[in-house]
Amino acid sequence: MPIKILDGLPVKKLLEEEGIFSMDEKRAVKQDIRPLKLLILNLMPKKVETELQLLRLISQSPLQIDIDFLQTQTHEAKHTSQTYLQTFYKTFDDISHHKYDGLVVTGAPVEQLPFEEVDYWQEMTKILDWAQENVTSIVHICWGAQAGLYHYYGIQKVSYQKKLFGVYENTVVERHSLLRGFSDCFYSPQSRYTGINNAQLTGNDFLNVISSNPDLGALMLVSEDNKNIFIFGHLEYDANTLYEEYLRDKEKGLNTDFPENYAHFDDKRFKQIWRSEASLFFQNWINDVYQQTPYDWVL
Repeated sequence: MPIKILDGLPVKKLLEEEGIFSMDEKRAVKQDIRPLKLLILNLMPKKVETELQLLRLISQSPLQIDIDFLQTQTHEAKHTSQTYLQTFYKTFDDISHHKYDGLVVTGAPVEQLPFEEVDYWQEMTKILDWAQENVTSIVHICWGAQAGLYHYYGIQKVSYQKKLFGVYENTVVERHSLLRGFSDCFYSPQSRYTGINNAQLTGNDFLNVISSNPDLGALMLVSEDNKNIFIFGHLEYDANTLYEEYLRDKEKGLNTDFPENYAHFDDKRFKQIWRSEASLFFQNWINDVYQQTPYDWVL
């Protein structure tokens, strides 16, 4: 949330240089407050699990936030009933004439397919294009990040020889408002067969890398205009999510190794060493959206 300070206080300029938003009395008197409107395009098979993970983080804000969930019409969900989706999810036709303060595009277990072979790719690109004009800020997660980078910037994903699976260190390489309060190094779960390499970013003036790993490359990127945020990894994951995914892979006969750098807390739980950064990230994002979005944007 912004802080209100006396008009003309000299420290205001120093706060602005650090990316800390403040307002003077004149603006505070005029400010109206309304709920933020967020949209979540949930592409994950286990809809309810993903809903819970994201809402747990988003709900920590002191602001009132109205959430809509979006599904793709061109893909038939196999793990969620149509009754559930029809009751709790909207389609693009439902929301295409509205504006939102924020959008979250989740990951999806389709990264081994070429983008154009994903059955909802045309609909996906339509949503991404619509979002550029009708959403203040967009967070793209994992495959959602790869899809966004490909669609907006032509950055093609790179396939790995083996699934990248575990908990890996991020190093902050640019102090951005989204990482306010973060330590210089933090951890995030990764679960993917594809990614990008740093060579693909050479000469790209439209993207800023804000966190990376020496072996994995860029892990968080932000567009130059701060509208699009791309996250490789799953800060939203619960402590046991990687383990449950590991068991599912084994049941399918996949040659997935036990997650790297994944430690037990006790016999039943794993250590969730990314919880505080996950919470901080989403609160920083919501705060940024609150500062950027016009009051009458969604009215």
